[in-house]
Amino acid sequence: MALLFRWLLRIAAGLIGLVVAGVVLVYFLASQSLPEYDQTVEVQGLDAPVEIVRDNANVPHIFGQSDPDVFFGMGYAHAQDRLWQMTIFRRTAQGRLSEVFGERTVRIDRLMRRLDLYSLALQSVDVQSDYTKTALRAYAAGVNARLAEINEEALGRGAPEMFLFNAPIAPWQPGDSLAIIKLMALQLTGHLEEEVLRARTSLMLNNSDRLRDILPDIPGTGIAALPEYASLFPDLPRYAQGKPMPTSPLSPFPKRGLSGASNAWAADPSRSAAGGTLLANDPHLGFAAPSTWYLARLELQDGGIIGAGIPGVPSILIGRSNNMGWGLTASYADDQDLFIEQLNPQNPEEYLTPDGFKTFETRPSIIEIKDAAPITLTLRWTENGPVLPGSMYDLATVTPPGHVVSLGWTALSPRDSSLTASMDLMRSNTVREAIRAAETFVAPSLNLTVADSDAVGLKMIGAVPRRDPRHQSKGRLPSQGWRAENRWLGRAPYAANPQFVSPRGGLLGNTNNKLLERPFPNHVSYIWGDTQRVNRWQRLMQSRQVHTRDSFIEAQLDPVSPTARTLLPLIGADLWFTGQAAPDGTPARQRQIALALLAEWNGEMNEHLPEPLIYAAWLRALQKRLITDELGPLAKEFKHVEPLFIERVYRNVNGASVWCDVRQSAPVETCTEMAQLALDDALVWIEERYGSALESLRWGDAHQATHDHPTLGKVPVLRFFVNIRQSTSGGDNTLQRGRTSGEDPNPFYNVHGAGYRGVYDFADPDSSVFITSTGQSGHFLSRHYDDMAQLWRRGEYIPMSLDAELARAAAVGVTVLQPAP
Repeated sequence: MALLFRWLLRIAAGLIGLVVAGVVLVYFLASQSLPEYDQTVEVQGLDAPVEIVRDNANVPHIFGQSDPDVFFGMGYAHAQDRLWQMTIFRRTAQGRLSEVFGERTVRIDRLMRRLDLYSLALQSVDVQSDYTKTALRAYAAGVNARLAEINEEALGRGAPEMFLFNAPIAPWQPGDSLAIIKLMALQLTGHLEEEVLRARTSLMLNNSDRLRDILPDIPGTGIAALPEYASLFPDLPRYAQGKPMPTSPLSPFPKRGLSGASNAWAADPSRSAAGGTLLANDPHLGFAAPSTWYLARLELQDGGIIGAGIPGVPSILIGRSNNMGWGLTASYADDQDLFIEQLNPQNPEEYLTPDGFKTFETRPSIIEIKDAAPITLTLRWTENGPVLPGSMYDLATVTPPGHVVSLGWTALSPRDSSLTASMDLMRSNTVREAIRAAETFVAPSLNLTVADSDAVGLKMIGAVPRRDPRHQSKGRLPSQGWRAENRWLGRAPYAANPQFVSPRGGLLGNTNNKLLERPFPNHVSYIWGDTQRVNRWQRLMQSRQVHTRDSFIEAQLDPVSPTARTLLPLIGADLWFTGQAAPDGTPARQRQIALALLAEWNGEMNEHLPEPLIYAAWLRALQKRLITDELGPLAKEFKHVEPLFIERVYRNVNGASVWCDVRQSAPVETCTEMAQLALDDALVWIEERYGSALESLRWGDAHQATHDHPTLGKVPVLRFFVNIRQSTSGGDNTLQRGRTSGEDPNPFYNVHGAGYRGVYDFADPDSSVFITSTGQSGHFLSRHYDDMAQLWRRGEYIPMSLDAELARAAAVGVTVLQPAP
């Protein structure tokens, strides 16, 4: 027995030793790729030494004797910290993810190949300015210098992910950077999906008033009536089951409601307490670890620039110099149209045009797949754009037999000079110069908010399609591609884009709200990203005569929901303080407790409060009850609460209260009854998930920010090291926006928000501040992987200074790049 025990002990000790040895080996291999920031490296491609000073937050301050050398240093720094992220961005744009991840990413690659973004990016290199071409070449040389160092010094393949996924890295080239910009354009637009959903909903409802309820027009005048989709294509069924888009974390296709969003506002000296202009900006993208944004300072010949860019792109996309600051918000310009193309019944390789049948432009494309046979696609293009498969975006549900769908999109340009515009923008010194510099920007369409020392301005930048006034669907529904009046007439003039400079009130801003009201085709868009946050922004801005950096920060972090303040009095009007006392533990008692809490609540979506969770669950359950009867299985496409829909129903706008009646039941239900039933639904759901003690609930438990690693975030055990989860305040309609997922089992997870926040004060530029949501490094063993995450969660910032000595004073390292002999 003793002998058996000794042997068992030895075996257990051996197994423990093997596990420990394995962990040590994994750690050793992964840590080999941790960059050394304090060193001198000899590299090819430099004309003179470059110094990369990393301040205490690991923000690189890059100094060189020429601008190309500075961009070389930027490429080197990006590759040090975000090499895996850069390669994944590039592979996504190329449609080559399946070479690494196998069959699970084939659907992503199929659609990316059909969009052909990478080929268009390569063609766009030739239209960049000479300055930009030089910067692109220098940046690529810097990335490749780091790749050479990794190979020569055996630095752990450059990133720990490389050990898990065999992903050989090709040398970086200028077109790769342009492809990433096009990839960002894809993530910031959602009009394609909106057109499909409007068409599907139109087929289900067959009532223009009810369609306007659930897909409401933004308040204002001038929106003309549209034809019913069934009248354009009468052979379509009322409902057809669609196929969901790829749900992989690697998918670049945003889900509805999760395309670009953002806030930006500015004050001129007359509204600033210190007498200098102020600017705040927080662009919103899907959360990930690491963040999409990377902070950097470039010391160019024209002066210093500091802000945020995207790894793989040699530009500060948002930030400031000593003279000017600029921010970006999604403009929601209607830059996409779907065209239903009629095939030739005698020859399916031809499609109908205004001039008769023409042959598709075609090209084969082979997708290599890890551990599977390759797939050959035949890419097809019409005069309107690439042909998309019916399996994507539910296109098959709105495509009649004998037809295919093509996409018109401004980003599908082989002459995309957006990076040149960004380069010129960041070296501008005044509002007027910045607006002129942005004229060559193509895609994505954005709102540019600018502040110099004396003035502020806002200009919508990016290409906007010029449409015929006779367009059948005004770009809101898929249209007949063979009719000349539906086709684009080129690009609208830049001067027609909305512009506001030095407003009389001294304040301007954008929360993705509707900018102006103009009739079609000069309308900019029928779909806007915000109808709610702007109301809170206006209140906060006008509540003070003058503003400071701190008041702008306070507004940026404001968690109050104007939607809650508007809707709760409507849906609870007949429920507050009604009914008799109910015994503890009964549904009636729970309802009374919930209503009592909400009655005293001010709408603050604070992570520590129970009321936001009760409110959010109630609204979600209410919308589900209201629309499921009329929309049936299509109701699942409406994952987020539409505040204007709820308001129309409870104010009975144009008979909208009819949504409260369940048509399939004999009684006529009232809106009060539906509100009570929905509240009971919400409380049951809350009890199942979080318990029955309503007063002890925390919104932050449900509203966790999910900064997940796109490739390792679902790997057992490892996910605890690579994912960053945080309890957060805010919600769908707060200035501190934390867009919820809308999907079970965690519908209130915070999945989309401000990955970057910056506030710039030109009374004292070096007092400006910024922050990202994770950290600078993409290496999960680095302390800079998540060192900004808790600061971001708490609403704190780091200094955004161009003072070189301040950066050196607390530097975590200084890298000197020396020209190789």
